[in-house]
Amino acid sequence: MSLVRGDRSLVRHERGLGGLVRAYWSQVHPVFMLPPLAASLFGAILGGAVAPSTAAVHVTAMFAAVYTAHLKDGYVDFHVRGEDEDHPLTERGCRVGLVGSTAAFALCCLALFALVDWVAVAVTLPTWLIAYHHAPQLDTNPLSATTGYPLGIALALLGGYYVQTGTVAAVPLGFSLVFLVLLSGIKVIDDAQDVDYDRSIEKRTVAVALGPTRAYDLAYGLMAGALLVVVALAVARVFPPTTVLAVVAFGAVAVVARRAEPRLATMLLIRGSYVFLAVLVAAVRFEPLSALG
Repeated sequence: MSLVRGDRSLVRHERGLGGLVRAYWSQVHPVFMLPPLAASLFGAILGGAVAPSTAAVHVTAMFAAVYTAHLKDGYVDFHVRGEDEDHPLTERGCRVGLVGSTAAFALCCLALFALVDWVAVAVTLPTWLIAYHHAPQLDTNPLSATTGYPLGIALALLGGYYVQTGTVAAVPLGFSLVFLVLLSGIKVIDDAQDVDYDRSIEKRTVAVALGPTRAYDLAYGLMAGALLVVVALAVARVFPPTTVLAVVAFGAVAVVARRAEPRLATMLLIRGSYVFLAVLVAAVRFEPLSALG
């Protein structure tokens, strides 16, 4: 009976251990969870030989950071702002989850300190800071609301590389910049879905600050800029030449998305970013055209 009472104090609707597990699992959102984990692994691949244990610790840290963001966002949007219509966790349930995810992240940082060095922790720690403060601090300013998630992914990539190599190089820095700019453009489109509601609650996204039309122009300008950086670095032989194929793949998706309404455009662009990352991984890992150079 004590277990049931504990469950009811943490979750709002269901009862029992199964309900508790489902409530916490509901805060895992794969669409937003997978890119930081993939970015961490991509950074490890850029480093060459991958040490599985170190890579696993860093990926787990990224999971804990993003899970923290989802818990905090849900807590703020439902229990504080009253924006969401429902949430599976009580206020206490959200706080307990935040303690758990933060403890998991801290343990990962301690492991990285032992396995690598303090710089690995310094590169990893900002991802949790961004995640925890996304709501209600960072998501009310056009710049930080737009760049918070992309910056977290850029740091995940850079951290994934560093924990494998113990160094920072031009290639991971270049890819981190590309993802920061590209995903910031996608985030502007994503925020344009809720421009009327955000304006009504005085939430200043880029779409609210500039208006939907100019926000769209800025978003696609950012994405185009990121793709041009890839091409320029491929021409300069900083990136493998085959990374241009990723530009072609994402560019085709962006052309279609440009004519779609914000919700469909966001869906297309997010999935296009998955393709973009997959082609980059193949280009870096296998360099299929290297034998022709």
